[in-house]
Amino acid sequence: MLFFSLSATAQDFAWTPGLQRAYSDAQKLKVQPARRLLANEPSATNGIRIFVEDFSDMVTLLVSDDDKAFAQAKNREDDRLNALQKLSDQSPWQRFAQAEVRLHWAFVKLKFGKEVSACWDVIRAYRLLVDNRNRFPNFLPTYKSLGTLHILIGSVPENYTWVTKLLGLQGTIRQGQQELAKAQQDPLMRTEAQLIDLLVRAYILKFTDADGRSLQRLVSNNPDNLLIHFLAATTEQKNGHSAQALAYLANRPAGGDYLPMPIIDNILGDVYLQQGEYNSAGEHLRQFLRTYKGQNFLKDAYYKLFLCYWLTNQDEQARPYLQKAATVGRVVVEADKAAQKFAEVYLSRGTSPSQKVLMRARLASDGGFTDSALAYLRPYSEVRFALPAEKAEYNYRLGRIYQRRNDPETAIPYLKRAVSLSETGQLSFGATASLQLGYIYQQKNDRDTARSYFQKALRYKNHEYKNSVDNKARAALNGL
Repeated sequence: MLFFSLSATAQDFAWTPGLQRAYSDAQKLKVQPARRLLANEPSATNGIRIFVEDFSDMVTLLVSDDDKAFAQAKNREDDRLNALQKLSDQSPWQRFAQAEVRLHWAFVKLKFGKEVSACWDVIRAYRLLVDNRNRFPNFLPTYKSLGTLHILIGSVPENYTWVTKLLGLQGTIRQGQQELAKAQQDPLMRTEAQLIDLLVRAYILKFTDADGRSLQRLVSNNPDNLLIHFLAATTEQKNGHSAQALAYLANRPAGGDYLPMPIIDNILGDVYLQQGEYNSAGEHLRQFLRTYKGQNFLKDAYYKLFLCYWLTNQDEQARPYLQKAATVGRVVVEADKAAQKFAEVYLSRGTSPSQKVLMRARLASDGGFTDSALAYLRPYSEVRFALPAEKAEYNYRLGRIYQRRNDPETAIPYLKRAVSLSETGQLSFGATASLQLGYIYQQKNDRDTARSYFQKALRYKNHEYKNSVDNKARAALNGL
């Protein structure tokens, strides 16, 4: 009986050579080759096949952002969970695969604005992973996803921990990082765990130069992985290294086997905009709009097309793009929230000529082109700007420029001034300046001052960057 039981367990979750290749291909965004391999698998009830099929659906939906495709595929979650529950629970893969399916669909639902359902999937996935760890403590794949969730739970601020405890969610950032390191010992999960660890550092913690070098090694070791090239580019761009982001995209793998990624044209448009190459930026942004099927990033793309004309003093040609930004797409991602806010303000009240100076400096600084950013602002002083928001932005931009140039002592007074000017109107510059001041004082080992600025960053309400600022501030507070 024991022999037959073990044989059934092995058959329920079998990593055949075809499934290993299919999973590897899907991770590289070579989804069509992966699907062909899956179709040749003899057993439709193999839990590993179900898991890989679900992973393939997830990356396809996340990349395409296609509402029609989501509507056609969304019932597959329940079908696959039901199929997995019928397989042997004596295998550590059974609960792990169920948890992965729930997490896959949580990511997809968040992309398509289904936040409540996504949250319940995360909670159920967490419980499955904890149960799996307790039953099979030496099963390394569990720690990839459980570690990620522990980091997310650990970044929740103290005044909200009662919610996580009420839901039975417990974990710390340090615990999660240790678990991700453990997961990297598993050959099947190593690359994915490495990538998740670096993304956590970029989007929740503070991305360091050492992290950048680790990311570069990961890209070099995976030359045919489009997903890694894409995420490396977005990570470096987010951290003010757009030249490096451009290099990753220029060397990305291409061909008919890979999923089409219109979003890459959006990113390239952004980088060229930061460099002041407005014609090249416009070409990529229009190509994005021609090929993209989703509703996210539409406002952002039209807003950036507006900038291409507005910053070259073609205000009349620019305005229709901003009108489009105000009406199309959805407001879920932060880039679209920022575009919507700018469009509403500009179309109702217009802007002063000083705004173009600040915008050029902002774009260059965000891309890490600090020489250009400083050159834009050097002829000006705070008194040249009429509005409190412009004065706050001027000081914030200078503070960030000097911070990016590794001159924190020069940056501090500008960032403090930005905070002071932002408090009355609850401007986003106050939140972002407070976050950066927290990082500076954390590096100076002045924990009390760092803590006070991270807490101040959390107190700003309803600004367009609240999600990302709050996540980083919470994580930093929990790490002090």
